[in-house]
Amino acid sequence: MSRDGSGGSGVPGGSGGDGAAPEPAGAARTQSQDDDDSLSAFGYKPELKRTLGNFHTFAAGISYISILTGTFQLFYFGVTFGGPAYWWSWPMVFIGQLMVALCFCELAARYPVAGSVYNWAKKLGGPHVGWLGGWMMLTATMVSLAAVALAYQITLPQISSTFQFVGDGTGKTDAAENAVLLGSVLILFTTLVNAFGVKLMARINSAGVMVELIAAVVLIILLAAHITRGPAAITQTHGIGAGQNLGYLRAFLTASLASAYVMYGFDTASSLGEESVDPSRNAPRAILRALFFSFLLGGLILLFALLAVPDLGSKKLAADGLQYVVLSTLGSTIGQIVLWCVVIAITVCELAVHAAGIRLAFAMARDNCLPASSLLARVSPRFKTPVLPAIIIGLVGIVILVININQPQIFSVITSIAIIMIYVAYLLVTTPMLIRRLRGTWEPAEGRFTLGRFGLPINILAVLWGFAMSLNLAWPRSKVYNATGPHHWYLQWGAFLFIGIVGGGGFAYYWFVQRKKTGVLDAHRAVLEEPQPPAV
Repeated sequence: MSRDGSGGSGVPGGSGGDGAAPEPAGAARTQSQDDDDSLSAFGYKPELKRTLGNFHTFAAGISYISILTGTFQLFYFGVTFGGPAYWWSWPMVFIGQLMVALCFCELAARYPVAGSVYNWAKKLGGPHVGWLGGWMMLTATMVSLAAVALAYQITLPQISSTFQFVGDGTGKTDAAENAVLLGSVLILFTTLVNAFGVKLMARINSAGVMVELIAAVVLIILLAAHITRGPAAITQTHGIGAGQNLGYLRAFLTASLASAYVMYGFDTASSLGEESVDPSRNAPRAILRALFFSFLLGGLILLFALLAVPDLGSKKLAADGLQYVVLSTLGSTIGQIVLWCVVIAITVCELAVHAAGIRLAFAMARDNCLPASSLLARVSPRFKTPVLPAIIIGLVGIVILVININQPQIFSVITSIAIIMIYVAYLLVTTPMLIRRLRGTWEPAEGRFTLGRFGLPINILAVLWGFAMSLNLAWPRSKVYNATGPHHWYLQWGAFLFIGIVGGGGFAYYWFVQRKKTGVLDAHRAVLEEPQPPAV
């Protein structure tokens, strides 16, 4: 039976492919066969190759969060707006995201399918909610792909000036143009790796995650050995927020964006569910482990960095962030080794973001929810992965980099908005899930991960947290969305405008154009075996 998106529904009971002959009575079933049965609830046939084990799914989740990428990219932001006391936003965000992750664990156990957020929202809230959640997540993923690629420019030129290919770095546009060049090379790499199949991606990703985890532990030990001040340092605000409405609380809420920008993407562990072995058991564990280890290691890195930096009031702390801390505290040789590990972390983070976007696009296209769905949902018979989404998402990421090369303010606005859209997409899962709980219609998977009687309060907290943090992220702060002149109202209110345009415009397209076409494509529809006549 065809797997390339061009065939029909196949002949039940035929030989080969997914229309294989029924198993003999009493035949032992494999784990993969049991895993494939879960797809029947969505009406899909199994097409992707199940090769990922427990560590692979964990690695996918933790590499998307990427503690080294996030902390090294955003430490300066937290210190600038909140001082050393911004550290407390890390456990705050962790607790809030833990509520969301626990809800996702129940869903991953019940529905271990590709494009997790899209399919979960569709199953809980209906096709309209599902499409909106998937569209918001897909748009945010493509912008995030470009945003993560920019991290190369923050790190590589600090390792060696050789990586400043455009000018000498002092020109007005040198850094921006070089960032586009380095970022484009990274996106090209992740496109090729993801197009060649999930097994290659998983191997590179898992190896990179091992390097990142080891580097994080070593960095924590080295920073701890260079502590110069006591824990009271993380209560210092340096007078930030004085004289403003709400005082330091206002500053802290702004600084908390640095933590909120890092701790998301753990659902990637479940988005690879159709390529994982026993995903209904492994995915919930992977989600929790990815979030917990990210919180623990990231929190310790930030803590010991603040306690070990030679001058806590140095302007370079806000300008160069953790890169300055590492180089000034550990010396150039060890510092550069650590920064090379950060480069590896950025690379595998980009791989995970790209992989998640591919599965999401495939899941939506399989339901005929995107233009040219039959092409986007086509699975390569050789690599057993959707190749076209890998290429298109990569090209869009590069285009986003190029068109914003001389507009850094607009790019920072769009990047921030992408994170908000992911939080909104999460809300489009947790909110209908809460409605199901209140109506008494939510049933967790039997014998799998369940929150039991804690499900309702945790779900309520997840929804409240999602609304509160989305509002905090979108709040029209000029220092975040329009930091330098010229000042424009549409930049300051960019979150509401951009999300309104993307969400409203996208949903209008779905409602008037795509809605009536929605439905599982024949080439991807599960084949139901015809009932056998009773034996005479």
